[in-house]
Amino acid sequence: MNAVLIAVLIMLILSLSKVHVVLALAIGALVGGLVGGLGFEHTMATFNEGLGGGASVALSYALLGAFAVAVARTGLPDVMVKFVLRLVGTKNDSRKAALSKALIFFLLTIVACCSQNAVPIHIAFIPILIPPILQILNELGVDRRAIATILTFGLTAPYIFLPYGFGAIFHGIIADNMNENQLTIALSDVPTAMLLPTIGLVIGLLIAVLFTYRKKRTYENKPVIGASETNEDYTKRSVISAAAAIFITLIVQTVFESMIAAALSGLIVLFATRSLKWKEADGVVTEGMKMMAFIGFVMLTASGFAAVIRETGHVDLLVTQATNMIGDNRAAAALLMLIIGLFITMGIGSSFATIPIIATLFVPLGVAAGFSPLAIIALIGTAGALGDAGAPASDSTLGPTAGLNADGQHNHIWDTCVPTFLHFNIPLLLFGWLAAMML
Repeated sequence: MNAVLIAVLIMLILSLSKVHVVLALAIGALVGGLVGGLGFEHTMATFNEGLGGGASVALSYALLGAFAVAVARTGLPDVMVKFVLRLVGTKNDSRKAALSKALIFFLLTIVACCSQNAVPIHIAFIPILIPPILQILNELGVDRRAIATILTFGLTAPYIFLPYGFGAIFHGIIADNMNENQLTIALSDVPTAMLLPTIGLVIGLLIAVLFTYRKKRTYENKPVIGASETNEDYTKRSVISAAAAIFITLIVQTVFESMIAAALSGLIVLFATRSLKWKEADGVVTEGMKMMAFIGFVMLTASGFAAVIRETGHVDLLVTQATNMIGDNRAAAALLMLIIGLFITMGIGSSFATIPIIATLFVPLGVAAGFSPLAIIALIGTAGALGDAGAPASDSTLGPTAGLNADGQHNHIWDTCVPTFLHFNIPLLLFGWLAAMML
């Protein structure tokens, strides 16, 4: 039995059974470690050591949540809601509502895509932008699963195809690791190889928005964490300060590539302009941590899970077993490599973190199976993207959930992970396989 497969399967089955994803990750790591022969003490020690790898990310999200709550208290979200509701009109005006819905979908797609390349802030925009418009989405009867797919698409597709921002980092990791494994490629080869998998993501998004989640879904108008209880407790000065703080946050994030520095700078602007009182600092940070605690704990646990998987050594064993199964069949080899990548990345939940592991395995396996360098790039890049576009521990799914569940009406597994897995991971597998066979 392969410890990697068993650990990931247990994690996924428990998550789908509505066991909390943190518990599912911890139990999966424990079982995987025991099956891999690490023993209970070694497994727990490895898991505990691995937790530190997610500490910086968890702190980033906690501070980002605090900034989102601070912005909510300035009254800016109330202004946004009132303005957009005037544009939307009444619920009986079906044509205007449909146009407003289409406009929201389009703008969210553009913002999410820009967060990876043009203004590389990743998920930092979600807790600031999404909670204030939940009431608007409720008025329009928008199925939040459609919004989840839009956000995850924007957080995934641009960086796997475009060599800018996070895309430049992703493409560089692929090229560097392939070169280290004795297969020289140029950075310009990566966009060519990733074109078909990206088209698969586009098709998945269109199916989700235009067909699967097109019908209306009813939600209650519940209060958002950190939002003001009335719509009259803000001033023009506080709203302008909030807008300035958001702008400063985006600039700092872009320049220093640090969510911690960005969130702190935004908070400093709000307190310096006295839009928020200093005595409110403790309450704001606490509320923000409550809002983002879920994503922080999942990322911490996922780091421990990944450490145990690597420590078992069964990732290499998985490849050896796959090599023995496929023989000289290139079609079967491509499919099996992608399935292996799916299991590895679903367990670790980060394309950037798993590319070095996948490249080490896929380069020799791909060369032995007779694949071209472009085909191997497509296999590696697609396998990495699978971990972002549907994994419970991926920040590309955790981020959308953090925003859409701000009022407690959006389930992480069934409303984000299952929709994104069905609409993105399945097309990725199909189009990644086609790319490997055609290139």
